[in-house]
Amino acid sequence: MTNRPELLDESEIETIVSQSFQAPVLIFKHSTRCSISSMALNRLTGNPVPVDFYYLDVIANRNISNLLASRFSVHHESPQVLMIVKGECVYEASHLEITASEIAAQRAMFG
Repeated sequence: MTNRPELLDESEIETIVSQSFQAPVLIFKHSTRCSISSMALNRLTGNPVPVDFYYLDVIANRNISNLLASRFSVHHESPQVLMIVKGECVYEASHLEITASEIAAQRAMFG
């Protein structure tokens, strides 16, 4: 993982979409009130993840989380990762399914 900017504004979703045409982009949706979410975040920050990812605090920015669910046709969960490739969500995982090794495998599949 080389970058972890915080997603703070709805307009940044289109930036992510644009970036996803160059390389896959991961969005990590985190609940600061959930121990499983904290564990998932530690799994990503403690292991090499070969994709840049954006961090979204779903408690502080529920509106952005709702917009992501609508934009990418996924059910809202937290914690949750969304991998965006060429403007589409090609992979999503939540809770204990979130692992650096699975993200790396998905990254390899989508270039």
